[in-house]
Amino acid sequence: MSLLKFTSMACLALTLGACQSLFQPSMHTALQTKRDAWEHTKPGCTTPDCPLVNLDVIHFPAEPELDPIIERRLLQLTRTDNNAPLPASLKEYEATFLATAPNRYGSYLQSKIREQHDGLVIIEVSSYLDNGEAHGIPGRGFINWSRQQHKVLTLQDMLVPGQEAAFWKAAEEAHRGWMSMNGLASDPKFINDWHFKQTPHIALTYGGVILKYDVDTIAPYALGQPEIKIDYLRLNGVLKPELFPGRG
Repeated sequence: MSLLKFTSMACLALTLGACQSLFQPSMHTALQTKRDAWEHTKPGCTTPDCPLVNLDVIHFPAEPELDPIIERRLLQLTRTDNNAPLPASLKEYEATFLATAPNRYGSYLQSKIREQHDGLVIIEVSSYLDNGEAHGIPGRGFINWSRQQHKVLTLQDMLVPGQEAAFWKAAEEAHRGWMSMNGLASDPKFINDWHFKQTPHIALTYGGVILKYDVDTIAPYALGQPEIKIDYLRLNGVLKPELFPGRG
């Protein structure tokens, strides 16, 4: 091959690579976010214990379809009754809450990026309802966003078909490890009162698959919202191969 021809081909390859970088953002480049944070109290209220709504959320200018998904997840966390209708928007929720909540009530809502890796954006959403009691009501959830597929991954999207039972078996094994690590495996009262359960809160983090639990689900309120990690090695043949870190 002549030097001229080789140089021309190299230039063409560089040009094509530049075009691809313009139109297909690298999955190794983190998505940029814009933060929106504020706290509003009940209009006209001047006492120290006015009802308030505190919001701290992120927006994705490059993937605007994520914003309404995050908003809906946050609105789901505001419900104290699972059968109650969702407010149309966070603004509507704020207006209703401030108009109807008693003094000393506060609603805190947050979304943040937990991790970005391998074309996945792991978003954690959280809530806390301060109802004036000694203990408020916290909530958590995850959004596993695939930048390649432009969709939220469900558990069915994550697993090899037919492997859901195997996944929860691995989760139960990880739960036993969590109990041992926290000194609970030898506590007969804990073992009798608190059992392993499935959870919808699942995150594909780089270090393992994380299961998050609401308070009073698998442990008493004092232990907060437990996290159980399943090592990826336990999920060979269970999790889709392309979702293992480094394989995508």
